[in-house]
Amino acid sequence: VVKLFGPLTRNYYIRAVLHAALAVPAGFLLSTILGTVCLGIASGIYLLAAVKGEEWRPIEQKPRERPQVGGTIKQPPSNPPPRPPPDARKKQPEVGG
Repeated sequence: VVKLFGPLTRNYYIRAVLHAALAVPAGFLLSTILGTVCLGIASGIYLLAAVKGEEWRPIEQKPRERPQVGGTIKQPPSNPPPRPPPDARKKQPEVGG
């Protein structure tokens, strides 16, 4: 919703005024005093953040960069891979019938 309405909801001054306006009607009933206090505190926090120059920005995913195959290999191996001895490489006779 914040991203949809753009600068209207991204601005913390507008949020502070909105929270303060919502706190006024809630303050008339004793059962909603705690909610009024919470909205007042939130309004103060948003006002303080707006004065300090903060602004909400959505987190957007960056496209992944695929690593290049040649770029990940620093130096090719200098020794050949280990191999079993020649007699172990012979095909084993099948057991059973």
